[in-house]
Amino acid sequence: MGEILYSIFIGPFADMFGDLSFLTQVLWSGFVQGTLYALIALGFVLIFKASGVFNFAQGILVVFAGLTLVGLYEAGAPAWLAVLLTLGVMGLLAVGIERVVLRPLVNQHEAILLMATIGLARFLTGLGQFIFGGENKTMITEEIGLPTGATDVEMLGGVVFFEHLDIAAVVIAGLMVAALALFFSKTRIGRALRAVADDHQAALSVGISLNQIWAIVWFAAGLVALVTGIMWGARSDVSFALEVIALKALAVLIIGGFTSVPGAIVAGLIIGISEKLFEIYWGSLLGGGVESWFAYLVALVFLLFRPQGLFGEKIIERI
Repeated sequence: MGEILYSIFIGPFADMFGDLSFLTQVLWSGFVQGTLYALIALGFVLIFKASGVFNFAQGILVVFAGLTLVGLYEAGAPAWLAVLLTLGVMGLLAVGIERVVLRPLVNQHEAILLMATIGLARFLTGLGQFIFGGENKTMITEEIGLPTGATDVEMLGGVVFFEHLDIAAVVIAGLMVAALALFFSKTRIGRALRAVADDHQAALSVGISLNQIWAIVWFAAGLVALVTGIMWGARSDVSFALEVIALKALAVLIIGGFTSVPGAIVAGLIIGISEKLFEIYWGSLLGGGVESWFAYLVALVFLLFRPQGLFGEKIIERI
């Protein structure tokens, strides 16, 4: 019994603090992963604030953006032009979604909007496979100016490797989150978005165009999906498996709060760092593959004890 308790509670902590340079490496890897989770979650937050519905299509938008960029480059477009054309494609897709899917569903029940996003996700999956095929694609990392290589830093009695691509991912994600947060908190469109999120009918009654707001928000979500697809694709490959990774944003939103941009950032970092720590130090005890389910376990705990999340508002309905 003592050996079991030691292997669960004492052994991993002894390993963790016995090699601080390796611990730093694990924390950095989790921080980078958490930053990208936060970036994915930001796209979900934008849609939820505008429509009150979790957008199941955001994950495939990440994949679709990455596949479009690589596909245009493989078709002969220069890298810079492929990026601009992909941004245009995501913009057209946003307008098309607003016109064809969302506009007919204004003031419909939230469950109907939810099912619409699920149907949209399945349609885009089929469309992506039809256009680009089902095989994995290699992101054009160097062609679009993303750095490669790594810097070795001697610290805490060992060497810690900082991939230049990971540093770029953290910086780019941070800048995008800050820019969108300022845009939607300080501008007229941002105030209109908050009004739409509170009450569709009230927003319409004061002259706010629900269709215009939805188009802008979906374009912003498409921009986030493009950046996320580039970053995730550069760290691995562009494949439809990224859609499953993107759905971890559901756990991030539960922890941070569905309408909170700061919540998405904090919760993304919590998930990224904690799942990496548990995978490395407790993974062998838990059967491996901890990263595939740990985020949902943490989300379940929050649903039991704090369902509104860290930064969400507690909603009390009178009946």
